[in-house]
Amino acid sequence: MTLKKKLVVSTLAVSMAAVAVAGLPLSSKGLAAQFGIVGTASAATSVDFASLKERATKLYSTLTDADKQTLRDFRTELQGLSREQLEKDFAPVLAQLELSDAEKTTLFDLYLKVVSSIYTPDLSAVTDILKSPNYEAYQALLKEIGKQAGITDLSVEEVYSFIFGSNGVEQKLINLLKGKSESDLADLIIHPNSELANQVKTIVLDSTIGTANYSLRASLANLKITKDMIAATKNNVESRLTNEKAAALVLAKAYYNAYLKPSTPTKPTDPSTPGSSNSGSDFTTKPLTVDQKLAAAATYDVSKLVQVVDGKATVKLVDTDTINALANLAAAAKAAGKEGTALTLTLNLGTITAPTVEVPLSKAIVEAAKTNGIANIAVTFNGVTVTIPVSQFSTAIALTVTTAKPEVVTSVTKLKLASDVYEFGLSVDGVATSTFKQPITIKLPLKNTDGLDKELLSVAKLVYGSLQFQGGVLDGEFIVEPRDTFSSYAVLENKVNFTDIASVQAWAGKQIQVVAAKGAIEGVGEGKFAPKSNVTRAEFAKMLIRALNLENNSAVQSFSDVSSTAWYAPYVAVAAEKGIITGRSAAKFDPNATITRAEMATMIARAVKSINPAATTNVTAISQFSDAAKISASLRDGVAFAADHNLVIGNAGKFNPNDTATRAEAAVIIYRTINFK
Repeated sequence: MTLKKKLVVSTLAVSMAAVAVAGLPLSSKGLAAQFGIVGTASAATSVDFASLKERATKLYSTLTDADKQTLRDFRTELQGLSREQLEKDFAPVLAQLELSDAEKTTLFDLYLKVVSSIYTPDLSAVTDILKSPNYEAYQALLKEIGKQAGITDLSVEEVYSFIFGSNGVEQKLINLLKGKSESDLADLIIHPNSELANQVKTIVLDSTIGTANYSLRASLANLKITKDMIAATKNNVESRLTNEKAAALVLAKAYYNAYLKPSTPTKPTDPSTPGSSNSGSDFTTKPLTVDQKLAAAATYDVSKLVQVVDGKATVKLVDTDTINALANLAAAAKAAGKEGTALTLTLNLGTITAPTVEVPLSKAIVEAAKTNGIANIAVTFNGVTVTIPVSQFSTAIALTVTTAKPEVVTSVTKLKLASDVYEFGLSVDGVATSTFKQPITIKLPLKNTDGLDKELLSVAKLVYGSLQFQGGVLDGEFIVEPRDTFSSYAVLENKVNFTDIASVQAWAGKQIQVVAAKGAIEGVGEGKFAPKSNVTRAEFAKMLIRALNLENNSAVQSFSDVSSTAWYAPYVAVAAEKGIITGRSAAKFDPNATITRAEMATMIARAVKSINPAATTNVTAISQFSDAAKISASLRDGVAFAADHNLVIGNAGKFNPNDTATRAEAAVIIYRTINFK
């Protein structure tokens, strides 16, 4: 594909994908036929802008003034995004393209215009785009490079026809959503990965533009733009927009009332019934499901409470309002039958431009969380999320997060950064503390990952000028890691190479590299791994605890043969506390004894079950092994679980339960455990 063709397809693809970023790709125009649009999508003049504006009046006549203000607020927030922010958010897609700086500026401006036209209650933005001083730049860019791509007369009008034309995305979505209830539409917004949402995405991807019938899916494939890249871009933008879901719900409400609600009259509601209304909107008369209410109650928008002074953003929470939010979440959980589950109230700070963010939580808020059965209070901004288990605190706490300069990490390593550098701090009753009884989970957004092996990404802790790799679990374009200590953290691609693993490379090479990258297993010095050496009980305890992020410095153990100063003591303590491993006797652990395959399988099974209580065991799984009778009775359940889930496999029909495990075998098993679902 030529550079020019890349430019046109990328401009189109990004523009169209960007529209979906703001929420449902339902516009403010409705069915093309209902709006008087005629002709085909290949006719650039098929969109009558004046007619669209006129018909929008009908659509928005169903909305209250408050609803319209919600749309205006979102449009204002969207248009407030800077070029720098947009380029950062669109980085996963832009990295696949070859755009000049001027073309990026034009593309971002066009994106804002198109999405704004969807979230404007009188649809003025649709006609305003014609008056834009950049209109000719939009047309010139699209038309000029459109010729090179074989898409005839690509223009602003063609872009709108793609979405709103008689055979456009909107027409198809209206047909899809006919007969759906208002709760279905709300669920589509709240759960963007539902089956219905996936049908919407398929329609968008398979829709075509212009006389060349070039589909969005084909465009993305040619450019090697993956669904993950689009999803990452969507997540990036959404993390900056605090009003997006509220605006999308308003649009869904307008669509339902104007075009989707059954024409057959429904039985009038009883005005005396709580929550009932005769406004004609089923969004009022038929409330959200209990699960939808729970999802909504789990997030508390505090973006308007953020104050920035001298480069520091502080959230000025109001105790009564925050306590009400906690109570509302507890009530929603009870209504949904999920009372007693590990509930989390997320404080959404929105987009923060200051390098330092402070979130004070008063003693009243902490105590109210515990009283209402809320296990965690999470803080999210700019894609970063910090989840704090509150039960360990009985007084006021304050979280501080500072986005540091990359040099803080790049000055001590040549490894490639895959995130910003963050400095985390927590004070308890005004006193700084860096260790916690219950780990605090950090979720960091990834960046600049093109060309990197994502399996080798690891959260690194900066300690006295050197890096300690802690691991972390990939979650789309984020990495999640529970930490029982605070310091400076960043994500890096941790390539660890060993010179002595050629003999096991075919079946264990990649696994050794990944587990080493996560800091769960180490070499023996001088670039060697010793893959065929046996594994001791102490070594495997460390591997397992590190791999599954189970570290907890408050754990204690009472084995007489485990010194409190031994390197393996904290790992044995956690493993013993969680019941993952038992001693040879009540007083002896025997740390230097080699571990058998059956013991290793049992430790793996207990560890996985400790974090996945719902995981089941097929006790008949061991019947596949001809030497099953040799498995100790106390270890049979663990071996069955590991075998059933392919965490530990046999050899030539045998399990060999009493054979000692090698370091290479341990790495493979740890790798499978990391990827257990």
